[in-house]
Amino acid sequence: MSKTSSVYRNLKRVKMSEKYANRRQKLKEVVMNKELAAEERFQATLKLAEMPRNSAKIRIRNRCKLTGRSRSYYRKFGLSRVELRDLASFGEIPGLVKSSW
Repeated sequence: MSKTSSVYRNLKRVKMSEKYANRRQKLKEVVMNKELAAEERFQATLKLAEMPRNSAKIRIRNRCKLTGRSRSYYRKFGLSRVELRDLASFGEIPGLVKSSW
């Protein structure tokens, strides 16, 4: 089980990235548009830099839904390898069987 503070910090980042997603997208389009004037693109870059760091989607860490573990995360299930193996052994995940040979 990971520290609850790190889990809540990550949840805060998720909420903040959703809140600022539209603004960031519009500013990035302006910055990437080569047809606009260099000064206009530079101003958009400055506005983008003024936004909170945690509003960037890249700062969100994938975490296990059950334990909050950040390492060895399986996107398809939203679980870490430890929890995935336990649930698969007990048959809790439909269609997934732990291999044995």
